Amino acid sequence: MNESRQPCAPLRFAPPRVERIDRRDGSFILRSPLPLAGYARCVGEWLRLHAQQTPQRLFLAQREGDAWRPVTYAQALAAARAIGSALLARGLSEQRPVVILSDNSIDHALLALGAQYVGIPYAPISPAYSLLSNDHAKLRAIFELLTPGLVFADDGSRFSRALAAVAGDFEVVASQHVPPSATPFAALVATPPSAAVDAAAADVGPDHIAKILFTSGSTGEPKGVINTHRMLTANQQMILQCWPFLREEPPVLVDWLPWNHTFGGNHNFNMVLANGGTLYIDEGKPAAGLIERTVANLRSVSPTLYFNVPRGFDMLLPYLERDTELAQRFFARLKLVFYAGAALPQNLWDRLQALARALGANVVMTSAWGSTETAPLVTSVHFPIDRAGVIGLPAPGTELLFVPNGDKLEMRVRGPNVTPGYFKRPDLTAAAFDSEGFYRIGDAGRLANPQHPARGVIFDGRIAEDFKLASGTWVHVGNLRVRAIAALTPVAQDVVVAGHDRDYVALLVFPNAAGCLSLCPELCADTPVATLIADARVRERVEQGLAQLAASASGSSQFARRALLLAEPPSIDANEITDKGYINQRAVLARRKAALEALFAEPAPPEVVTLPG
Repeated sequence: MNESRQPCAPLRFAPPRVERIDRRDGSFILRSPLPLAGYARCVGEWLRLHAQQTPQRLFLAQREGDAWRPVTYAQALAAARAIGSALLARGLSEQRPVVILSDNSIDHALLALGAQYVGIPYAPISPAYSLLSNDHAKLRAIFELLTPGLVFADDGSRFSRALAAVAGDFEVVASQHVPPSATPFAALVATPPSAAVDAAAADVGPDHIAKILFTSGSTGEPKGVINTHRMLTANQQMILQCWPFLREEPPVLVDWLPWNHTFGGNHNFNMVLANGGTLYIDEGKPAAGLIERTVANLRSVSPTLYFNVPRGFDMLLPYLERDTELAQRFFARLKLVFYAGAALPQNLWDRLQALARALGANVVMTSAWGSTETAPLVTSVHFPIDRAGVIGLPAPGTELLFVPNGDKLEMRVRGPNVTPGYFKRPDLTAAAFDSEGFYRIGDAGRLANPQHPARGVIFDGRIAEDFKLASGTWVHVGNLRVRAIAALTPVAQDVVVAGHDRDYVALLVFPNAAGCLSLCPELCADTPVATLIADARVRERVEQGLAQLAASASGSSQFARRALLLAEPPSIDANEITDKGYINQRAVLARRKAALEALFAEPAPPEVVTLPG
């Protein structure tokens, strides 16, 4: 189903412009001088528009065996109207919303579109809470908060244990292996559209809840972030004004990023829908045994834009670097590579650029910044940058407030893309906003060039992650983490920076099994992680990385004296890892107290790697 055509024209970006408003208290505001243009009333308007203008254009495609299952815009609208009628007939509402437990799929997308079309909120839940959790505590807490009226699981058998753990007064819908008491998904799609469906669609307003997204949070239970139609449609208009090329050529994506997260579900899915593009649903993931599916899909389809998180690029790059045919296919129509979710290590940035240049591809590397509470984009990189770290400038319609906080500048956000609050949690909502209505996002930033604000903002880490050494020196975790991952390549998948009130910085390292194996070629792929990290060659590489980090540091807060490789992977139940694979530093440090004590023990135990000399 891949269409061959001539390479598209160079991408057209909006010029980088910004206004700065200084305040007497030392804070200042950045905002775009370009006003936000009008945006759609609701998500359903996008679907109706493209179903009318380009009814036969491919909207969604999903692998079924060796072929792709296609859905056009006309077919998607027809399914959304049928599903919307079925949901209205069941009396679903904000008090009895739809819950989706499954991974990305066409059925998932159609159910979500049907709910949004008639103004019924839905909540896509991380499949990890159902499939990887041992106690289902998070899932039960979410269900108690939402009180759903309908729950969708694509595979009734696969999700049976989770459904049993949250059994309640709701209808179960499944696409395959449908339990005896459940409803086949096909029955929803077969519902004749009622007169009520179009009336309900006409009544959906910008401030109606479109979806509820749950953040993993640093501690405690996940929070339900209200996403209104205004947030979603305004945010896509902001993106369009930064990236006007989206209207000139509908985007084609091959994308795995989960729809239960704002990056995949709001930024990427809605970008395709808002601009009449095509989304090939990638069932792969950046994990052993699943990255191969992504590779197979990229052999079949050449995207025009490619989105991923650092872990995804880390796992994909070796395939591109050793397979010229795959790389040529990947870059054939590609004009933009976008990373988000965590800072991209510079070595990955350089490898991507080198590969593109070697193939004669003119690919723009770019990024943005925001959160689940901002739908998600606040700042956009729509100007040339040569390295990771710059998060761009405020998009039209957003205001970015910088408030002095210690030796950093805390960033706060205001705009139509910002959530009105947390579902049924007025206490959390009140704490999240300051007296002027700015959302306290918890991140720090600084200007790349204070004399020229249009050069962009640099991400300066999480306010809550930074700490002081016993000497009183601040350790800026975000920056050190990125440098440490680069220095420990290919051994480190991610690192946790430790040393609060200690004499020096040390690292807890989650190993990259594939990278460790590359140093030990005689070992097989199923070698236990504990064996890999004990190998002398892996430990030697960590020593070299610590030395490299120290050589590039200008002070004690910028390098680590010790490192401990962890055999146990991060735990979803303990909040140690987000759905995108980003490590929750605070949760790891709180949970791994024994490892932390070993890291700083005197003398260092044998399992701890120390800085040479």
